[in-house]
Amino acid sequence: MTDAESPNEALNDLHERVSDQIEELESRTTTPDTDASFADTAQVTAELDEQRSLTAELRELLDDVERALARLDDGTYGTCEVCGVEIGDERLAELPATRFCIQHAA
Repeated sequence: MTDAESPNEALNDLHERVSDQIEELESRTTTPDTDASFADTAQVTAELDEQRSLTAELRELLDDVERALARLDDGTYGTCEVCGVEIGDERLAELPATRFCIQHAA
């Protein structure tokens, strides 16, 4: 998030980027060719597993962004969900979808 960018803009930009990344990963997903050699099939399977793992991580981030947008709407954005303390501007600039202050970050 830049100085001129609002939390809403930063979150919407992040939402769009993550959604695009998920879409791109899902469009590249292929199934192993049953006629391919075992080594080729194993490599494709490993790549698919990696894509699935990355897609799952991106979906979690997308969920966090959507929750942050909802917190903006209800006025609780920027407040730690554990202790209720205001999350620092620097932390929000780096992690606009964060739900926790630095003390309660996992």
